[in-house]
Amino acid sequence: MKPRITDATAWHQAELLMQPVFIRLIDNLRKALDESSWTGTYREDVVWAEDVSPAERQQVIQLQQQFAAAAPAAKAAIEAELAKLPQPTPIYSLCLQQGDRTLTIDLWQVCYQICFKNYSPVVNWADAVDVEIDMSLLDQFGDVDWQRLDAKTRHIVEQVFASLA
Repeated sequence: MKPRITDATAWHQAELLMQPVFIRLIDNLRKALDESSWTGTYREDVVWAEDVSPAERQQVIQLQQQFAAAAPAAKAAIEAELAKLPQPTPIYSLCLQQGDRTLTIDLWQVCYQICFKNYSPVVNWADAVDVEIDMSLLDQFGDVDWQRLDAKTRHIVEQVFASLA
């Protein structure tokens, strides 16, 4: 399930929070892995909208590869072509292993639990749900409250690892 933000102010707040949330999540997961019997590896995948054709997907992939190898002068033209095409949504996962047990955690879903009030992760990415920013993560000036962000992130990561038992 992906969050749906319908308010421009909330959209700005989510943009402000998501990068710090992701960074703090990765740091707290690293600490938790150091103290657990689980091993973890990170994986990046992409999800395409259902209406994107295989030909469009292939075109995007080819242009991305060209962009990576392009001279600086050619990059602007490739970016312009990419801007006209649909883009996949990146999915970042933590793959956990302990003996013969394996588990995959969608990191965006955990970030959403941190960033939004009362967000529950689910499997179906096609659905969208209205969300509300957790305003306790912002200070009175609208900036990130790093102490509260750290505390909530640590709490969510502790819950994730407690659920593994």
